[in-house]
Amino acid sequence: MLNNESPENTRDDIKIAAEVINKGGLVAFPTETVYGLGADALNAEAVKKIYKAKGRPSDNPMIVHIARASDIGQLTPMISADVVKIADSFWPGPLTVVLPKKKTVPVETTGGLDTVAIRIPDDPVALELIRLSDTPIAAPSANLSGKPSPTKAEHVIEDLNGVVDVILSGDDCRVGIESTVLNLTCLDTTCGKPVILRPGIITAGQIEAAIDREVILPDSLNTSEGGVNEPEKPKAPGMKYKHYSPKADMLIVEGQRDKVKSEIERLKGLNEKMGLKVGVILFEEQAFIEAAHNFFSELREMDRQGMDMILAGALSDRDGVGFAVMNRMMKSAGYNIVKV
Repeated sequence: MLNNESPENTRDDIKIAAEVINKGGLVAFPTETVYGLGADALNAEAVKKIYKAKGRPSDNPMIVHIARASDIGQLTPMISADVVKIADSFWPGPLTVVLPKKKTVPVETTGGLDTVAIRIPDDPVALELIRLSDTPIAAPSANLSGKPSPTKAEHVIEDLNGVVDVILSGDDCRVGIESTVLNLTCLDTTCGKPVILRPGIITAGQIEAAIDREVILPDSLNTSEGGVNEPEKPKAPGMKYKHYSPKADMLIVEGQRDKVKSEIERLKGLNEKMGLKVGVILFEEQAFIEAAHNFFSELREMDRQGMDMILAGALSDRDGVGFAVMNRMMKSAGYNIVKV
C-alpha cells in the first residue's frame, strides 16, 4: 500500500501508481464520493482485472474518470451544448453523464453497452493520478461486489489488500455516496429529456437549473418498488445487482419520527431478548448531507462489531439528497421495510 497522506510523498506515490495503471495494473484511490478501483479504461485486459478483483458481473458498466473536460472527446462523439453546460456547472464533482461511446472504448469498460459513463472527480489525488497516467481511468467502487461502498482507506484494505497492485490511502471521502448518473443519450430521441439513472448528492433540481431542461426520475428509482422495473442490462452502476449489503439482516422503519424511534426501540429490545446483537442507524430528521457522508461507514462499522441485525430509520425521500440515501438504504436492506 502507498500512503499519500504526507504531502512531501504524495506526487512520488501517485507517480508510481500511474505507472501501474500504464502497465495494465489495478490502483485503488480516493475520490470525493467513494474510493475507486481503477484501471486503464482503454485497455480491455486491464478492465477485466477489475471484474475479477471485485467479483463483479461483467455486464455491470463502469464509470470512466477523466481529468479535463477536453478529454471527453476521447470517449464520446456527442459533445452537445447540454454536455458543455453540465461540465461547466458540475465538473469536477459527483455527477456522471452517460453518452454514446466511441469505438476506442472497450465493451469491457461499458458492460457491453454502446454508451459510456464519464465524470471528473473532485479529489486532488484522483485528478493527479489520471493526469500522470495520461489515460482515462475506469473505476467502480473499491470494494468486493455487493458490500457497502468504501469511504475510508481502511475499508479498501479490508476488502482488497493483496488483491490489487496499489492502494493510495487518502482522506475519508467527503460526499460518502456514489455520483449521480445522468443519461443524456435520450436527447437524441423524441423524449428529449435527461434521465437520472442513479440518484446522488447532485439533485434533479440542480441539474434542471443548470441546463434549463426537465430532468426525469424513472419509476425504477422509486424506493417502494424494490427494483422490479430495473432493466435486464443495467445502464449504470448500481441499477440491477445486489448492492451495499452488510453481513447482518437489515430492516428499515418508516413513518412519523416519534413512532419510528419507538418501533426501533421495541424491535431492538425484542431481538436482543432472543440473543441477537442489534445495531441502530438513525440520522437526524433533516441531516441529509450527514447521512450521505456516514451511511456506508456506519454499515461497515456494524459489520466490524458483528451485528446480527441492523434497524435503520428511513429518511424523507422528498429531499433530493434524502432520496439518494434512501436509494442506497433500500438496496442495503433488500427492500425490507416496515411502516409505522
